[in-house]
Amino acid sequence: MTTFKHLGINEKLTNKMKSNGFVTPTPIQEQTIPLILEGKDVIAQSQTGTGKTLAFLLPIVEKINVEESFVQAVIVTPTRELAIQITAELKKIKDDDINVLAIYGGQDVERQIKKLSGGVHIVVATPGRMLDHLRRGTLQLKQVSMFVLDEADQMLHIGFLPDVENILAETGPNRQTMLFSATLSQQVQSLAKRYLTNPVVIKMKTENITLKDIEQYVYETTDRAKQRSLVHILEQHNPFLAVIFCRTIVRAIKLNDALKAAGYNCDVLHGDLSQAKREQVMKRFRKADLQYLIATDVAARGLDVEGVTHVFNYDIPEDAESYIHRIGRTGRAGDHGLAITFLTDKDRHYMTLIEEGIEMELEKREIDQSLLPKDNTHGKEKISDKKQRNKPKFDGKSRREQSGRGRR
Repeated sequence: MTTFKHLGINEKLTNKMKSNGFVTPTPIQEQTIPLILEGKDVIAQSQTGTGKTLAFLLPIVEKINVEESFVQAVIVTPTRELAIQITAELKKIKDDDINVLAIYGGQDVERQIKKLSGGVHIVVATPGRMLDHLRRGTLQLKQVSMFVLDEADQMLHIGFLPDVENILAETGPNRQTMLFSATLSQQVQSLAKRYLTNPVVIKMKTENITLKDIEQYVYETTDRAKQRSLVHILEQHNPFLAVIFCRTIVRAIKLNDALKAAGYNCDVLHGDLSQAKREQVMKRFRKADLQYLIATDVAARGLDVEGVTHVFNYDIPEDAESYIHRIGRTGRAGDHGLAITFLTDKDRHYMTLIEEGIEMELEKREIDQSLLPKDNTHGKEKISDKKQRNKPKFDGKSRREQSGRGRR
């Protein structure tokens, strides 16, 4: 059996991994860690949920020289939530003398400047705020020896290519560059060709890793009945924790308002929220004080919350990669998950693309229209009382025991 020590990780760091419940490396870690330790440039195609974050964090921590006070490693990521999540993982495994700083919008800039002046070894950042510090002269990247571009496809998809190129231009020519991406799109490959030197390409088979522990169903409905169909399915399943995906911010807000009016314990996560509000929502969801998180794709990118038993595609994603990313919020670490997608006639071409991409046909189910509530707020007091009475409690048991398939 391969261990982290076999891959070149020191005994102290290996023991920290054990204490956090990680004994055996995942396939992406097994292939990537030795290459990064050797100083190779790497392009790794791997879905979220496969252990890719530790695949670059472990060798970075291994290679940091604490005797030097300048920034040695930079990790650039598309969203604030992902920057916070990566930083949290990093703090679990690093030594106390390795200084780490997360840089993203919504924080006090002066506080960030003060921390940077005190000597930081690893910076985890979103592109916009990092460029802000580069322009101010409060961050120098010329001595950076390790540069990670995480979720590269998503970062380029949402328009960060010029920012990424401006950041890379501030680094020295001898940096080691690592690019992690769910897909190797033409844009990602073009970026890699310009900025990586003789990279080793690692492609992981993703569908089985990502989907094997997730039951997937498609419920056929109409735009008019979709909201009531969702309420009906929520009442049937009563998830412990669930993420409900919408295509746009407007639709997410509208659905959140409707579900709150129907007595559901929910809140919304989208890119227009202030950082304080986003962190507040995520804190409640992680503590299971919030049962339903209604989110847009960008806001939920990289979202990793223990205990998510259900994912609902209220609006169908437009490609297989987005579908895999969304439903990968559940069924993590070997736990059972359930993903439900609502399908309308006008979205059938998206379903075809998804099924071709994941190489499987999803089971289609119909909803008995006579069972749907008469309108979106029907039975408001009754539903509200019922949610308080029947909300699942987490008692430390396996998530498989928490994710029952009927009323509680």
